[in-house]
Amino acid sequence: MKYIVVLGDGMADEAVPALGGMTPLEKASTPAMDALASRGEMGMVQNVPQGMAPGSDVANLSVMGYDPVVNYSGRSPLEALSVGVAMEPDDVIFRCNLVTVTEGEPYPEKTIVDHSSGEISTAEADVLMDTIREHLNSDRVQFYTGTSYRHIMVWKHGRVSELEPPHDHLTQVIGDFLPREDFLREMMEKSFDLLNNHPLNRRRAEQGKHKGNSLWFWGAGTKPSLENFRKKTGLKGAMISAVDLLKGIAMAAGMQVCRVEGATGSIDTNWEGKAQAAIDALLKDGCDLAYIHVEAPDEMAHQGLPEEKVKSIAYLDSRIVAPVCRAMEEAGEDYRMLILPDHPNLLRLRTHTADPVPYVLYDSTRERKSLARYTEAEARATGNFIPMGHLLMERFLRG
Repeated sequence: MKYIVVLGDGMADEAVPALGGMTPLEKASTPAMDALASRGEMGMVQNVPQGMAPGSDVANLSVMGYDPVVNYSGRSPLEALSVGVAMEPDDVIFRCNLVTVTEGEPYPEKTIVDHSSGEISTAEADVLMDTIREHLNSDRVQFYTGTSYRHIMVWKHGRVSELEPPHDHLTQVIGDFLPREDFLREMMEKSFDLLNNHPLNRRRAEQGKHKGNSLWFWGAGTKPSLENFRKKTGLKGAMISAVDLLKGIAMAAGMQVCRVEGATGSIDTNWEGKAQAAIDALLKDGCDLAYIHVEAPDEMAHQGLPEEKVKSIAYLDSRIVAPVCRAMEEAGEDYRMLILPDHPNLLRLRTHTADPVPYVLYDSTRERKSLARYTEAEARATGNFIPMGHLLMERFLRG
């Protein structure tokens, strides 16, 4: 038996007026997922425990079978693992976004325009991060380039602070959301002075692109420790994702991390490459489980783009789910597939909520017959509900 998890990050939503009162999942063409829903099991699952922030860190730990209440030590340390950052137990690791803020006002009066600096490329971001390293690296702090706008800062022997995610405050004045820690706030202000008139940013502005003109710290945490996935489940697992967070979770769990050229974490990602990486991991590399994480629906929701979110879900169906299922069937492999989001990302809010999400659990050896679409409403209507998301993985694996 082969096991495939397809995670459409932030895919769940509510009825959207711009989509004729439909959710993006209802609006999207998803024949492959609908077929699996008709031949498998649908329901709702609560991936974010009560009282925890609805981030992809917490929710994906749940989906992978790790109770976040027990295992969560912060988002950034997981991302740091994926870029090879060495950590001491008392180091504090921060996600360090390159964001776009307005330019004319004193720093606390600026407005956050874009949490992703126009989805800046990793190559361009690295140029800006080189400037940050040159001026701000010290014995106390070190900066590391991640992917696109997502980067890492290590504060040696630092303090964990409660910090605000930038995507929760788009179009808002930033003063009330800045770190209370003077040291962090001062570095953010210095970063604007270093980056706003950087030649690369001036060129981006001339091209009509958003500048990466400030750092934004959030997601603080300490060195993670997860039980080895193979020891926990008896299965060799592989992670396919463009996002450092997911790669870091996989590395902490001892899973194989598949690097896919052209995987971006947005709608222009290498969809076919990700599908093929999962197929190869399962059929050539001896893996038992492939976890395919797709960030695009989440990014499109953060950007407030309903039609693009719909398109990303349709791509997930036609360019990930369909070819992976076809490959398993052509190889004569029995397989189970679990399809779900980690959390909702509401286009109305342009951010995550902690609400339950719809899942499909399909087993090629136990097909059922019904007529169903994979949507939030139809999943709720089944009455199936898993209140603790980390238990779904065991149910998926054990049948």
